[in-house]
This record gives sequence, structure tokens and C-alpha cells, in this order.
Amino acid sequence: MLRVLLLVSALPLMTALLAACESVPVTGRSQMMLVSEGEERALGVQAYREVLAKEPLSADPDANQLVEKVGRRIAAAAERPPNNLWPPPHYRWDFRTVEKNEANAFCLPGGKVVVYTGIFPITQTEAGLAVVVGHEVAHALARHAAERLSDQKVATVGAAAAGIALAATIGGSSRPIVVPAMMAALGAGATYGFILPMSRTQESEADRIGLILMALAGYDPREAIVVWERMQAASTGNRKSEWLSTHPADATRLNDIRRWMPEALQYYRPRG
Repeated sequence: MLRVLLLVSALPLMTALLAACESVPVTGRSQMMLVSEGEERALGVQAYREVLAKEPLSADPDANQLVEKVGRRIAAAAERPPNNLWPPPHYRWDFRTVEKNEANAFCLPGGKVVVYTGIFPITQTEAGLAVVVGHEVAHALARHAAERLSDQKVATVGAAAAGIALAATIGGSSRPIVVPAMMAALGAGATYGFILPMSRTQESEADRIGLILMALAGYDPREAIVVWERMQAASTGNRKSEWLSTHPADATRLNDIRRWMPEALQYYRPRG
């Protein structure tokens, strides 16, 4: 009976997995997609509206102009990839600057880019900002948001299937206590064993694709080394173990960027 319960609970997921495999641009890594591109973009637009409704937009014309300029150049590179590096996304791009002392930036599905002014002391230059914007746009090109949503679906269904097994095998007065406790442990296991390591993989992919994007946009990708060194210095004393982090360790990131630099430089043509 237990085997039947597990099979029935997992059958829809197994069917979906067989039909939901794509590849990440540039890296070629196989990724699971249980979320359509249309769904992903709709969620991105919704999140973008919520961000704009609650965050203070910058009134500094210089800051807004810089973010717009860098963003448009990166977006143009994203829409015209050489050698079919990735499918042109055909996004409706938008770029906003948030007046907030927080070193943050992101690109939501659909090409909605937000940069916080708190990251300017780290980026410092136009090319430095291109490092960050290129990285964030790379996340969108690689459909990392949809992949994370798919990962969460798998983790949720897997935990539910395990819960059915536990409910079928644990009896007596302890059952109401043991099942929730075990479910919580399964949730933690899914997070630290699968979702976070996948996120570190995605961050590395965004670094690599971002280098190519900024190079295609006419920004020297070698600026990425300087920016991430400044990021490392700014985060000193506030770092978590790499295993429990969604981002690669600083040393790992810098070593990888140096390793990928020859690839990015092939696409670099300086602009006046």
C-alpha cells in the first residue's frame, strides 16, 4: 500500500519532469522547467509593480541617466546575441533607480531592472555598473527565476510524498508530533541540499553570461574583477559559509571570473 501511495503522489511530477528540460545559454547546463515563460513574465511584472509601489525612486537625474544608459546598452546586447548564444528575449525593458542605501540590484523576468543607489560606492564607474547590470540581466536570460520556482515545486511535491509515507508508517499517540517534525526536517534538507546549491550554480552562470553581455555592450569585462574585489571588501565580516549561502564564496567567484575572462574578451570591442 505504501508503494502505491508514493507512486500515485509522484506520478504527476515524474510525467512533468520528462517533458520539462531546457539548457542554460553559454554553459549548456540542463535545467528543469515546470513554469512557462508566459507565467514567469507575468510574475515578474507583478513583482515589479509591487517594488515600484513601495520603494523610493531616485530623483537624482545623474543616477537615473547612468542606470538607463548602462541598462539600454546591456539590453541591446541581450537582444542581439552573436552565434545564437541565447534566444533573443524580446523583453519590454524598463530601468529604475531606487534611492536606498543598500548594495542591491535585480532584473525581474521580462526585463524589469532595478538598481539601488547603495551599490554605486561599489560599482563607482559606468563599466562597474555594467558588471552588476550584466549579471542581473544574465539571470533573466537564463530563466533562473522560473527554474527556482520549478525547483520549489519539486521540493514541495517530494516532501508531500515523504509525508504520505510517514503518515502511513507512523502510528500511535506520537504521530501528530512526529510527522510535522519530520516534515520540517525534510523541508530543511530540500533547502540546504538542493535549492541553495542550485542557486550558487545560477549565480556562477550569471557571472559568466554577464561578462559576455558587458563585453558585447562595449564595456571591458576585466572591470568585473575590480568590482567583485570591492564587493568582497565591503562584505568582510558579514559572510556566511559557502555551503549555507546562495552565492559563491568571494574567492571562488573571483577565480571563476578570471578563468572565464578569455571567453568574454573575445566579444569585447571598446566604444568611444
